[in-house]
Amino acid sequence: MVAVNERKSFHTVGAIARMTGVSVRTLHHYDEIGLVPPSARTSAGYRAYSDDDVERLHRVLTYRELGFPLEQIATLLDDPSADAMAHLEQQRTLLTERIDRLHRMVAAVEDMMNSKKQGIQLTAQEQTEIFGDDWMGEQYAEEAEQRWGETAQWKQSAERTASFSKADWQAIKDETDALEAALAAGLAAGYAPGGAEANRLAEQHRASIEKFYDCGYDMQVCLAQMYVADPRFTKHYDDIAPGLAQYVHDVIVANAEQQ
Repeated sequence: MVAVNERKSFHTVGAIARMTGVSVRTLHHYDEIGLVPPSARTSAGYRAYSDDDVERLHRVLTYRELGFPLEQIATLLDDPSADAMAHLEQQRTLLTERIDRLHRMVAAVEDMMNSKKQGIQLTAQEQTEIFGDDWMGEQYAEEAEQRWGETAQWKQSAERTASFSKADWQAIKDETDALEAALAAGLAAGYAPGGAEANRLAEQHRASIEKFYDCGYDMQVCLAQMYVADPRFTKHYDDIAPGLAQYVHDVIVANAEQQ
């Protein structure tokens, strides 16, 4: 190591730290292990880094960003026989694998976030297994939160569904399928809205909603109106049986009017 030559440009350790964002402690460590030793010392014995030292430090930081260990960096910088391209290709492979793992982790976290948002403690795969490939639960949940997110019913539903397991959701799906089949059977059998059989179907429907929140008759009628006003709900019911959406609406309204 030489003394500072005033005709050359040298930088103090503090200046290098500010310039590169590397801590003074790290710079001292790099000096101690011979990775980035300063080329000179001041008359007071302080480290003084040349422009070449700074360039070497930037190369070290680049390799560190790529994930190389310090020992391997020293070899890449100082060993003339080291194949830097081979090392970089190897590191690229490792980084690509790490990126793939991170993408999978992000997807898993997003699944958990969506499940939390919907009050459904299921992964996306489990939701598909239970509700089918065409289930639009996420879209419906976002719309429902925008419309009713501040209501007591929404909060009550979120609290109740937060503890539902996969088995609970499967049971709800099975019960919903059975209810819709019974409604379709009632339509086919000609159970008139307001009659005893149709009223029992309306009460079964209300009971299915009350698994999520307290559902009075006024609320049930609001849901019934949505079944015929929203084309997606209408299609859902009418795909089960033509005219079923209107029939469910009429059965619910007629039952509510008798209460």
